[in-house]
Order: sequence, then C-alpha cells, then structure tokens
Amino acid sequence: MHIILGGTGHVGSALVKRLVDAGEPVTLVTHDPDKSGRAGKAKHEVPQRAKVALADVHDVPALRKVFQQGTRLFLLNPPAAPATDTDAEERATAKSIIEALQGTRLEKIVAESTYGAQPVERAGDLGILYDMEKALEAQAIPFSVIRAAYYMSNWDASLKTARDEGVIDSMYPADFKLPMVAPQDLGEFAARLMTEPAEKTGIFYAEGPEQYSPGDVAAAFSEALGKPVSVRVTPREQWVATFQALGFSPAAAKSYAEMTRLTRDRPYTADAPVRGRTTLRAYMQALVDRQGA
Repeated sequence: MHIILGGTGHVGSALVKRLVDAGEPVTLVTHDPDKSGRAGKAKHEVPQRAKVALADVHDVPALRKVFQQGTRLFLLNPPAAPATDTDAEERATAKSIIEALQGTRLEKIVAESTYGAQPVERAGDLGILYDMEKALEAQAIPFSVIRAAYYMSNWDASLKTARDEGVIDSMYPADFKLPMVAPQDLGEFAARLMTEPAEKTGIFYAEGPEQYSPGDVAAAFSEALGKPVSVRVTPREQWVATFQALGFSPAAAKSYAEMTRLTRDRPYTADAPVRGRTTLRAYMQALVDRQGA
C-alpha cells in the first residue's frame, strides 16, 4: 500500500493518478473530508480506486496509525496558510511527520523537497525542507528525495492579471532564467521512485525541458490568450509589503521575501537533473483551456 501525504495538491494528485492507473493500491491522507474530492469541493478529484484516510498532520498517533497500514510513503510537508507564521507551522508539521515514522514498517519513503534547500533560518522551504532531509537521514527507513525546481503552477494565479490587464507580476527580472517544472511531471517521477526497489535511493533533482524566465511566462500566456502580455516587476524593497498585501502575515512575508532573495541572488542549478516533458508553453495552454480565456 502506498501512503500519500499531500495527495490532493498539484503533485500529489498527479502521483495518485499514476499509481492508481498502474494498478497500485493507494491511500491518501487528508485532515478534511471535503478534500477527498468525493464531496465535489477538491481542486483535484481523487480516483475512485484510491482510499482516503482522515488524519490531522499534527496528530502523531493518528498519523502513525495510517503509516502502519502501508509499505511506501510519499512525504510532502503541507504548506501552511499564508496568514500564519508559515515557517513555524511548517516546521511543526514536518516534526510531527518524522515522529510518526517511528514504530512503522515502512520499507521506503519518497520525500518532496526543493532546489536550493540549504541550512538557513526564516527563508521558507529552503530551510524547512533542508532540515526535513536531515531528519530523514537520522532515521532508519530507506528514503529518496526529489529536489523539485520552481513549480510552473506557481504562475497559475497570474492568469487573471494576464487575461484582465495584459500583465503578470514578478519579483524576478523579466529575463531571469530559473529551472521550472510541471507538477504532473513531478508526479510521474515520484510514481517511478515509489515503485522502484526499496534499496534504490538518493537525492534527485527534477526540472522541465529547459529553464524559463518571467518573460517566457508572459510569452506563453500571450500565445495561449491570443493577446499581448508583459511583465511587471516588483522592486526588491517592496517585496515584504507586496506579500502582506496578498494576505501573508508579517512573519510569513519576511520569510517568503528572504526565500525570493536567496533564489534571485544565488541561482540554483543541477548537473544532471531528471527532466520532465511538459514545456512551459504546453502547461500555460492547458491552464488557459481549463479555466477559459
């Protein structure tokens, strides 16, 4: 049985579909019955052949009980609500997940991490997921880590301004290239790792066919929408205020601004990444087709 943490999100839902389509037994974990997709309120519907287990990620005994039902675990630390202290919340959930591994009979873990993961405080995923990787090293279950590039889905919310105003907002310069990857490609790669022999482990970097810039994102939207789209760059000194205007708490705004700064000033690369097949152009066209122009 494959246990999936984060099975109703972009990557997790793609992973669940791949596993179910391959005839693999799957249980996804959620704390909210509405997110099972069978109540019609989830962003990504859960296949009927997948089981759903209700457990709060902060409830270590309940989480352990679910883990004890499986042999493989996909671990995606759930993102905290932006209005909270996201670093504190996500460190707490990562700690609960690691504690819940104790006493289970899992034979392999596949964990979702990020490019640029590093020992740093108050920089969002960069530090939190690095510490999670280190915690996995300290326990006995064999594990693999997917260090994922910048999700193409991070641009989904930009469709509105691209369509309505002909612009997308970016904290990176219009010509700043960085690795990006489509969530469905991450799900496909994760499914492969989940079904490989338990002893086959490692840290893997995953990105798309090539690197892209915000300018490339604007061009992809422009083509998909059939109208000009340009990049509106947010100056560095306005990053924190911009995040707060989007509903982030002061603590979260500072963390996300620092994560943005580190990504901008210390671009991350990988020597031999696993490359997905989905291009930025194809991803944006599919997004526009789903949501309508």
